[in-house]
Amino acid sequence: MPVSTIDATAGVTTLINQFTVAPERQQELIDVLDQATEQVMRHQPGFIAANIHAGLDGTHVANYAQWESEEAFRAMLANPECQEHMRAAAQISSFEPVLYRVASVHHR
Repeated sequence: MPVSTIDATAGVTTLINQFTVAPERQQELIDVLDQATEQVMRHQPGFIAANIHAGLDGTHVANYAQWESEEAFRAMLANPECQEHMRAAAQISSFEPVLYRVASVHHR
């Protein structure tokens, strides 16, 4: 089973979605994203992994997710069950999803 690994040769599509949220709702948003990932997203064809990050400032949450391809990601977006969870996140935050390819990786 593939795991979340940052590798420039892997050929995966990476979603980095930065959410802005009121500090008192940060955990609520994390819970919404966790629930969406466990119940729906991880069962979609082409899903590899999702990692939810809580901003130390309390006003940001980032979702770093990997998909086998851009097509798999776009198919997920068209799924009504996925759209329901995205609407729930939109009710408590604003967000900016961007797709990436890994250009390079550096280690110590």
